[in-house]
Amino acid sequence: MAYRPYEGQAMPRTDLAIEVSEFLRARDARAIPGLEVDERKLNAVTVTRVDVTSPATAAVVGKPPGCYITIDAPGLVDNDRVLQQEVSETLAEELGGLMPPRANAVTLVTGLGNWHATPDSLGPRVVGQLLITRHLQDYVPPELRGRLRPVCAVAPGVLGLTGIETGEILKGIVDRVRPEVVIAIDALAARNVERIMTTIQLSDTGIHPGSGVGNRRLGITSETLGVPVLAIGVPTVVHASTIASDVVDELLDRFRGELRFCEIVAQMDRMDRQRLIREALGDGSGDLVVTPKEIDSMVRQVSRVLAGGLNLALHPGIDEDDILQYLQ
Repeated sequence: MAYRPYEGQAMPRTDLAIEVSEFLRARDARAIPGLEVDERKLNAVTVTRVDVTSPATAAVVGKPPGCYITIDAPGLVDNDRVLQQEVSETLAEELGGLMPPRANAVTLVTGLGNWHATPDSLGPRVVGQLLITRHLQDYVPPELRGRLRPVCAVAPGVLGLTGIETGEILKGIVDRVRPEVVIAIDALAARNVERIMTTIQLSDTGIHPGSGVGNRRLGITSETLGVPVLAIGVPTVVHASTIASDVVDELLDRFRGELRFCEIVAQMDRMDRQRLIREALGDGSGDLVVTPKEIDSMVRQVSRVLAGGLNLALHPGIDEDDILQYLQ
């Protein structure tokens, strides 16, 4: 089944289920059947769980049925090591609740993306900082047995580098290695600029590489791989048309009624305004995406946070001090 937003809704261009939920609730405060939202606040972190429980609701929100957990930490890239450690521990706790219960279950972690393009290099960077143990299971000292889950990892690159669909590469690896679960890490696209590199989305629905920038590829899901697939993503880009649309909304709020232009634009719904903006940007820029100039530093920091959380979740029996080295 292809999950597409309902044509009557001017749905935001985003990979984040929480942003779709916020958009729908802003339009209609009533509860949306099949869309359950639960939010809890920790110290400096907000965890929001969005459950899409029916195919009909999935067609409206443009997300497959499943669980979407969002960890929001506005100061994540501010070199606050205390906050980064809290985010890693929160990610480990949420991920642990979705992992197979068996301690010796083989886990395959795949870092999706292009390591030559900084905004798309998050997945490969995380994989490079993981504690890989599948090949060491026969050599683990007795005191560590049962404390280290067998973990293997791969950064398969992208179609433009390999000439092979990422999903096809992973299918071959899964058939050979036979993991009990696959964890896919990828860069996402957000609607809100403030969520770039400050939000982590965890889901049990798998992932479609490139979907956030309009480059949808073969899905990496339980249906395509034959094993459960968990997805971890962090937004690194925002569509230029979305930013422009937000600017128009801000201008309307500030100068409503003062200019004839505002009166004309105010009569247009959001979908028409976004269409007008895409036409103004031109055919070559309609899908332009924007990323912060500090993205290289941001990716380095957040990749350490994700790797720390994954290591805590995958190897819950090892000392925390051993995990902290991945946040140094």
